[in-house]
Amino acid sequence: MYSVIIAIHVFVSILLILAVLLQSGKESDLGSAFGGGSSDTFGPATPANIMNKITTILVIVFFFTSITLTILSKNRTGESILNKIPVSSPIQNNQSSPKVPMQSK
Repeated sequence: MYSVIIAIHVFVSILLILAVLLQSGKESDLGSAFGGGSSDTFGPATPANIMNKITTILVIVFFFTSITLTILSKNRTGESILNKIPVSSPIQNNQSSPKVPMQSK
């Protein structure tokens, strides 16, 4: 179940990135950056197109999968791939201190 939701989440994330990148910018010229040139600031200029609806649906699915993954991850144990690696015993040195080299003559 958890793996299926992660796969859906990743797929929706990629689709969401593509949907945002495919949308055309709203007044993305230099004049609008400084607050000028818009007569329809307080209302929509055009009705929402299909890309806006697709993006909205993808955002809703993204949020639901995020919340679901958060809830399901509370019940998961701390499994890790590193815990499955067999541990070998450390190499033991019989020497308690390092040898000091003799002074050169």
